[in-house]
Amino acid sequence: MAEKTRYSDAELEEFRAIILEKLELAQRDYDLLKASLTGADGNDTDDTSPTYKVLEEGANTLSKEETTRLAQRQLKFIQGLQAALVRIENKTYGICRETGKLIPKERLRAVPHATLSIEAKNSGKK
Repeated sequence: MAEKTRYSDAELEEFRAIILEKLELAQRDYDLLKASLTGADGNDTDDTSPTYKVLEEGANTLSKEETTRLAQRQLKFIQGLQAALVRIENKTYGICRETGKLIPKERLRAVPHATLSIEAKNSGKK
């Protein structure tokens, strides 16, 4: 029997469901991070008496920088998931962009936006 060159439509639908679920959770997390950055969550101290201490301001700045990094990382994850949905539509999902072989289902379930097989990913780290 010849080696499979792509996942079946039923398999692609299974991956689509996984991706859509992860995308919904990721979007929710991203929205929470954005809200905390803009102060929309109402938990900021901007409207209280101006009794800031230098250390509190530094901690606040550090916290905002970390939140910004987390938001950027989350946005990149969302974009990766959206790109995976496009690959499902094109029926190219799950094909390693280096080797052209199918990425194992176990890897795709764990990292649904993967575009490289483990072998290709590890060979690129040399």
